[in-house]
Amino acid sequence: MTAQTSMLHIRVDDDTKAQATEALDAMGLSVSDAVRLFLRRIVVDQAFPLELKVPNAKTRAAMKESRAIMAARRARFANADELFADLEKNSGK
Repeated sequence: MTAQTSMLHIRVDDDTKAQATEALDAMGLSVSDAVRLFLRRIVVDQAFPLELKVPNAKTRAAMKESRAIMAARRARFANADELFADLEKNSGK
């Protein structure tokens, strides 16, 4: 006996859908397969399958900075070398 199924309609931006589809294709899964797996984990575990946390002060500050950069549509670094130099300087090594 086959289980009765129903349609699930969700809205997601085109870019996210395309990137997720590409990643899932590489794993041998469709978007529908991934959604079914996600929902199945919720049923089995009776919990959300991803860890959700309220961001700490440092993370909130980084998120705020990121939004400001995106709103201004400006790059923080002129090139990749500057980015890597900053990462090395601030990595604590």
